[in-house]
Amino acid sequence: MSDIQNFPAADLARKTGDILDAASRAPVAITKHRKPRFVLMSLERYEALTGTTDQQAHTLEDMSAEMKAMMIAALERDLAGGAKPDA
Repeated sequence: MSDIQNFPAADLARKTGDILDAASRAPVAITKHRKPRFVLMSLERYEALTGTTDQQAHTLEDMSAEMKAMMIAALERDLAGGAKPDA
């Protein structure tokens, strides 16, 4: 934890902007009595670390027959319309 930027807990009120700015770039440690006690980081970083996100992925096998048919029909429409994959 030596490479993480540290801020004393007392600075939370006085330097909120600086601390939030630093935490938006990389996790920061909040210290009490010179010992790291808490970590502040962006929500995106937290979600990446914990695997918690509101995004979901499913396979075709997970879908109901009706949903699968709708997905295939939409894909066929896109392909027939000349949609090109991202290069």
